[in-house]
Parts: sequence; structure tokens; C-alpha cells
Amino acid sequence: MSQPADADFRPASGLLAQLDLLRIEVAGPVLHVRLNRPAKRNAISDTLITQLHTCFVNLPEGVRAAIVSGEGDHFCAGLDLGELVERDVAEGVLHSRMWHTAFDQIQFGKVPVIAVLHGAVVGGGLELASACHIRVAEASTYFGLPEGQRGLFVGGGGSVRVPRLMGVARMTDMMLTGRVYDVNEGVQAGLAQYGVADGAGFAKALALAKRMASNSPMSNFAVMHALPRIADQAQSEGLFTESLMAAVAESTPDAKERLRAFLEGRAGKVVKS
Repeated sequence: MSQPADADFRPASGLLAQLDLLRIEVAGPVLHVRLNRPAKRNAISDTLITQLHTCFVNLPEGVRAAIVSGEGDHFCAGLDLGELVERDVAEGVLHSRMWHTAFDQIQFGKVPVIAVLHGAVVGGGLELASACHIRVAEASTYFGLPEGQRGLFVGGGGSVRVPRLMGVARMTDMMLTGRVYDVNEGVQAGLAQYGVADGAGFAKALALAKRMASNSPMSNFAVMHALPRIADQAQSEGLFTESLMAAVAESTPDAKERLRAFLEGRAGKVVKS
């Protein structure tokens, strides 16, 4: 996967530079995290899942948005089956919860995250993508959930996150039959919000990340943390939660300054793009 020459990204330093299964770079307020196991189609090992968690817990100061992509020909082909070992029930639960912890840190972390998808987005790769807030899929992207054919069940949060994107019936079909979605089917089903040409995913994600990084931090926090929880609440509880979050967001100094800028004609109006 290439990135624009003018992106001005530089390698991360300190702890993030020691995460050898990730390539982590920073440009201003945007962090770029690349899964770096191309020979394994970026399959997720225990070490990789631990490094993803470490990365998103320790985001550099000043980072306001993040991009996740995959090195090589694929985003992520899922669980590294070469590391699959026999586990008893307790060990299996703990292993699954390790994935949950890492992906929760992406979905409910400090900054909004965009996934740039290409090639295989399969099994755990789709679970990772579904933990991100926005997904940009290149033309080569295909989506699959082969756990049913492997004698497995999703364990990285897929049963919770993927149906919220595409619906239970579609996910059931994928898992029972091994159906694979191409990029157009995936966008139509809700697995990605943007479909772009091959090679154009990073540029699109970078433009989106810069736009999100310019938002009020509290507004971004509300969208990331409150919106999905409100969606899970009954209407009366959701409306009450909305009132609380709206009051918090509009009370920040940043929000007040942005409102003044709009009222004084210093901020642009919403127009059709």
C-alpha cells in the first residue's frame, strides 16, 4: 500500500518504535498504524494483538486521529491459525477477552480511527475493521467470515460489532455458507462507508483524518463514546443520555469559541459538496 509523497509522515519514536509487527508514523495530528506481517497476509498473532493494544493506549501527545492499514497485498486475513493451539474453556475465554481489550481501545479510545481496507478483510481482520469508526475500502477488498468452515466462532468482538454494520441475517449467511462479499457488496451492506479505486484508500483516509482532527475534541469523544451506547439504550434512556452529552459538549471553551466564530461570520456554513 502506497501513501502520498507529500504526506510528510515520520516514524514514531519511543515505545511505539519498538512495536516490530507494526509500522507507526506520525504527521501532525494524524497517526498511521500499518500491520506489518505481509508474508502472513497480516494475520493476527497474540503478539500483534498485544502491540495494537499497546499502540492505542500510548498515542503520542497531539495525535487527534488515526489510520489503520495493512502492509502488502492485504489488510488482514484474520487469526493466525499457525498459532492456534488447544485451549481449555477458561484459556479460550481469556484469549478472546485479550482481543476484546485491544479492539475496545480502538473503538472507545482517545481518537477516531479510520481503517483503509484492501485485499483480504477476513475473520479477525473484519473484526478489527469493525472496531474502527470509519472504513475506506479499495476496489481489491473482499470480506469473509470463514469461522464456520474452520469449526470456530468469532472471538474478537465480531458477533457484537459486525451485525451493527450489516445486520444479523447477512452475518449469519456469511458464517453459515462462507459467502464472500466484494467491495461493492460490502459498501452496500454497510461494512465500509467509502469505496475507492485501488491505491486511493490512504489519500481518502488522510483527508478524512485531517477533517476529524480539526473537530472539537469533546464532539469527537461524544460521537465515539456516547453515540454507540445511546444506540443500545431504550429511547427514554437514550434521550436522557443525549441531553447530558449535549450539555457537556456545548459547555467547553472550544465549543463556545466555534459558536462565536459562526455567529460572527468567521466559520463556513454547511454547503453541498
